[in-house]
Amino acid sequence: MKLIVASKNPVKIAAVATAFETLFEKPASVQGVKVMSGVSNQPMSDEETQRGALQRATAARKKEPTADLWVGIEGGIQDPPNLQQGMMAFAWIVVISKKRRSFSRTATFPLPEPIARLVRAGHELGEADDIVFGKSNSKQQEGAIGILTGGKIDRQALYAHAVTMALLPFYNEKLYRPQ
Repeated sequence: MKLIVASKNPVKIAAVATAFETLFEKPASVQGVKVMSGVSNQPMSDEETQRGALQRATAARKKEPTADLWVGIEGGIQDPPNLQQGMMAFAWIVVISKKRRSFSRTATFPLPEPIARLVRAGHELGEADDIVFGKSNSKQQEGAIGILTGGKIDRQALYAHAVTMALLPFYNEKLYRPQ
């Protein structure tokens, strides 16, 4: 089985490999390709983030058409005015094959106000994390969730669970209708 991840980010590639191997109990060939998401560098809504994940997976399919599955992962934030917690972070996962597509989303978690202020000022979440916590390239390492949990949950683990959920229609094909 050949899986293409619509990113060169090693965290995203490892999350897809982990999820596939855990669910299917066999290894897969997993590689990343650089594609554009078609959305802003820091998606600022649930809808924009989901669209970015779908567009990444679709672009990866066009770039590597011989694969079995294509996976788009897009991290985003939302700053809903009605939540007392303020800005929230999450990611959307899209898995597509020649016959179907499936969506899933990670858990959502609150961002501290110093990070939220930097994101509102135009920084990507990873850049804001690096500034606030004195890190370098944290988005290709533990990510905001890893920093905020002291390493108890890292970005790869956060993504891997959501990728597993997005893979469910491929694991239980008879229970899900093709799309």
